[in-house]
Amino acid sequence: MSTIQDLAAAALRSDLALAGPSGPLVPGPLDAAIDSAAAHLLACQQADGHWVFELEADATIPAEYLMLCRFFGRRDPAREARVGRYLRRLQAQQDANCDGGWPLFHGGPLDISCSVKAYFALRLIGDPADAPHMQRARAAILAAGGAERSNVFTRATLALFGQVPWTAVPVMPPEIVLLPRWFPFHLSKISYWARTVLVPLTVVMAHRPQPLAPLGVSLAELFRTPPSQVKHWPGGAHAAEPWRTLFRQMDAVLQRAHGLIPETLRARAEARAEAFVTERLNGEDGLGAIYPAMANAIWMYHCLGVPESDPRLVTAWAAIEKLVMDRPERDETYVQPCLSPIWDTALVSHALLEAGGDEAEAAAARGLAWLLERQVTDLEGDWVETRPGIPPGGWAFQYANPHYPDVDDTAAVVLALDRARKQSSALPGDETGDRTDAAIARATEWVVGMQSRGGGWGAFDADNTHQYLNSIPFADHGALLDPPTADVSGRCLAMLAQLGHAPDSPVMRRAIDYLLGEQEPDGAWYGRWGVNYVYGTWSAVTALNAAGLPPWHPAMRKAVTWLKSVQNSDGGWGEDGLTYPRRGGTRADPDRRMGPSSASQTAWALLALMAAGAVEDPSVDRGALWLMRNQGPDGAWPEEDYTGTGFPRVFYLRYHGYARLFPLWALARLRNLRRGNSKRVIYGL
Repeated sequence: MSTIQDLAAAALRSDLALAGPSGPLVPGPLDAAIDSAAAHLLACQQADGHWVFELEADATIPAEYLMLCRFFGRRDPAREARVGRYLRRLQAQQDANCDGGWPLFHGGPLDISCSVKAYFALRLIGDPADAPHMQRARAAILAAGGAERSNVFTRATLALFGQVPWTAVPVMPPEIVLLPRWFPFHLSKISYWARTVLVPLTVVMAHRPQPLAPLGVSLAELFRTPPSQVKHWPGGAHAAEPWRTLFRQMDAVLQRAHGLIPETLRARAEARAEAFVTERLNGEDGLGAIYPAMANAIWMYHCLGVPESDPRLVTAWAAIEKLVMDRPERDETYVQPCLSPIWDTALVSHALLEAGGDEAEAAAARGLAWLLERQVTDLEGDWVETRPGIPPGGWAFQYANPHYPDVDDTAAVVLALDRARKQSSALPGDETGDRTDAAIARATEWVVGMQSRGGGWGAFDADNTHQYLNSIPFADHGALLDPPTADVSGRCLAMLAQLGHAPDSPVMRRAIDYLLGEQEPDGAWYGRWGVNYVYGTWSAVTALNAAGLPPWHPAMRKAVTWLKSVQNSDGGWGEDGLTYPRRGGTRADPDRRMGPSSASQTAWALLALMAAGAVEDPSVDRGALWLMRNQGPDGAWPEEDYTGTGFPRVFYLRYHGYARLFPLWALARLRNLRRGNSKRVIYGL
C-alpha cells in the first residue's frame, strides 16, 4: 500500500485522512478528531468558566485519609466501604506487577510504603488478616523486606498509631522553626511542600499522641524484624557523604535529647509553629493546599489542645473533605492529593485556542477571565524570603494558595492570556484589554524576579538549591528542595520570548544558556513535573523555538533525533516512572526503558517535534495517526498511565485532564501548520 492508503486505512474513519508525510491535509478524520475532542472539553467546562479534572495519586492518600479519620474516631461505615473498594480494586488491577501489593503508578512495581499504608487502612476498616487479598498483600510486603523498609513518613504514621516506637523515626524537633537564616537548616532553604508538611509534624512528633479510640489492630505480621526493635531507616540512594553520616550522628543526639528540651523553649517553638500554620491555613483550600500538610495541621492542633469546635480545626477538616472524590458509577471513593483548577484551565485554554473556531475561542476566553480574577497581587508569600522587594503577581496551582504561587502555572497562564489577546476578542469583563495587559505585566515582573542565579527557575522559590539538605534522614524521598528545573525554566523562557523579550537581554540569555546546559547527552531533557524525558524535552524545545533557535541548531537536531529514536513501533510515545534515575539527578540510567504509548506523552512528543521544525517528518504522521486511532467515542483518549510527577520515584500523578487536552492541542497544531503558509510554531507553548 502507498503511504496515503496506509494512513487512510489505519485511521478507520470514513471521511478524513492525513495525506503523505509532506502532502496537504484533506477534509476527513483529522478535522473530525479535533472537533470531537474540542466538543468534549467544552462539555467539561464549569458554569463559571473554569475547568478542573480529577487528580489521582496512588493508594497512599486514600489510605492516609482512612487512618486520619480512624485516629480521631470519625467513623463513616459507608464511606469506609467505598474507599475500601477503591483500594482493593487497585490491588487486583496491579496484581500481575505487584504480586498482591500496591504500586506508585499504573503498571509499576510494588512500593513497600504505599503497600503498608493500604494494608493498614484496610485492616482498620475491618478487612480480616486472613482474607485472601490480605494474605497476598502481606506476603508481598514481607517478600519486599517487610514494613521496616518503609520510608520516613510512613514510619511516622505507624509511630502515631503505636505500630513502631518513635525511635524508628528521625527526629525533627519544633525548635527548627526558631533557627536563624544563617544556620545550615532554615525553613526558607527547603521547598514549600516540605515547609508546610514539616512544621506541623514537628509538633506532633514532639507530643507523640495516641489514637482517641482503641484500634484493635496490629501490624506485627508485616515486619521481619520485631517492630519494637526497628531503629534504622533505609534512607535514600541519593544521600551523599559526608552529610549522610553526619546527619545520622546528629539524629542519635536528638533522639537522646527527647524530653530534655526546656519547657520555655519548647513553648516558644510550638507557638511559632502554630502561628506559621494558622497564617497559612488558607481557608477551606487548606494549608499549602496539599493533603499531607492539611492532615498534619489537624494533628498539630489536636496536640496543642485546640477543641474540635475551634474554627481553625473546623476549617482544616473542611479542607480535607474538599479533596474527597466520590465515583458513583463504581460505588468507590478516593482522596485527591490536591486540586488543579488553575493548571487545568490554563492548559485547556491553550488547546482550545489552538483548535480555533468561535465556540472554542469563546470558551477559552471565559476560562481566562476566570483566571484573571485569581492572580495573587495582595500577599507576599514565602518566596519573598529570597526575593524581597518584588511585587506579587503569580497564580497558584489550586483554587487558592496565596502564600505559594507557582511559577510554572503563572507562565502557562500568561502565555494563554497573551495568545488570546492577539488571536481573539477581549475577555468577558475586560472589553478594553487593560486588565489583561496589567495582569501580564505584573506577572512578568514577578517571574523575572524569581529567576535563580544559574538562569533557571524553580516552581515556588528562587535559589532553593541547598543540596546537602537532601541528605538529612527526613529527606529519604530526595525531594526536600525546589531547585531550578528544565521544564519550569522552559515555560518561563517561552513566556518571555512570546512576550517579545529580546534573546540577547540578560534574563533571556541566562535562561537560554541554562536550558542548553541542561540537555542530556542523548538529546533529551529531564522532566521534573511530568513523566519524564518526553515531557522535559517538550518543555525545553518549545521554549528554545520561541526564543529563536532555528531547527538546524545542534540542540534542536539532537532533540529530534532522540524523540524519533524512542518512538514506539505503533507510532506513539510512552514512558513510566521507572525512567527516573535510581540515584537521583537528571542523567538517565544506562538501562532506561521507555514504556507503552500513551495519549498525553504522544502529544508532548508531537508538539516538541513540530516546535523543532519537524512538522513534515513521517514520525509526526505516525504519531498523529496513533492519536486518531486511539481516540474514544466521547472525543477523549483513554489513559490510565500516571504521566504527572509529584516527586520522582516517590509520588506520581494521574492528571485526568491530560489525555483530554494535550492530544487535541497536538492534532490542532498539526492541522494549523500543515494548512498555513509557515511551518514554524509561533507560540511559546
